[in-house]
Amino acid sequence: MNIQETNQVHEAYQHLLQAEKNKKSVAPLTDLYPGITIHDAYRIQMQSIDQKVKDGQNVVGKKIGLTSFAMQKLLGVDQPDYGHLLDSMEVPNGGTIPMDALFNPKVEGELAFVLKKDLIGRATTVEDVLEATEYIVPSIEIVDSRITDWKIKLEDTVADNASCGLFALGSKRLDPNGMDLTKIELSLYKNRELMNKGTGADVLGHPATCVAWLANMLADYDVTLKAGEVILSGALSAAVAAQKGDVFTAEFSELGKVEVSFG
Repeated sequence: MNIQETNQVHEAYQHLLQAEKNKKSVAPLTDLYPGITIHDAYRIQMQSIDQKVKDGQNVVGKKIGLTSFAMQKLLGVDQPDYGHLLDSMEVPNGGTIPMDALFNPKVEGELAFVLKKDLIGRATTVEDVLEATEYIVPSIEIVDSRITDWKIKLEDTVADNASCGLFALGSKRLDPNGMDLTKIELSLYKNRELMNKGTGADVLGHPATCVAWLANMLADYDVTLKAGEVILSGALSAAVAAQKGDVFTAEFSELGKVEVSFG
């Protein structure tokens, strides 16, 4: 990598950092830096995460995005992406989120895997994921973008930590072994009005397939999914825009519900 490329990665990182500090969205990085690659985008993401860790935050897991074929088609890609979860991103089940802390949030319902042992390797299977999982819980992910009006391409969302804003976990824990996760149903409500539905089969055919993909992809970078980490496996239905005063409830068959409000 030459100096110019290195400088552009740092400039792009600073661009997103200023957006976060000023709470003012910015133009797509793919417009500002037309030559940006996926590799560059992940380097930008890691520069941001590394700085947050130095500042005292802790990585508590990963999120997997673009798990629906519709979203992959929209962005012209054939695989998911991933971002990092920090302890500062977690909000309590039933908690209220201040809108002034966000840009343009949308809400998704997902299954979260909590690991009991490390997952690493280039041949991780669904069975490996289930064996390494201590329990699954219902979750809500609040996706958000520092890019103006969500005018993103794949490189934009990857650089922006896969558009991860916040997340909340439900209280009911279930052992996924012996369960058919493809048949778990989600109903996503906004202010008690049903917005959409989905099932576990809507994320690459099986939620654990998403986790296996992540473990295999990260192995190329010598990164391990660690015991104790939370892995958000992807939205079971379409994201729904949130506004001040909204209450979102994600109800899952067998797993109960998780709820957040926006104030």
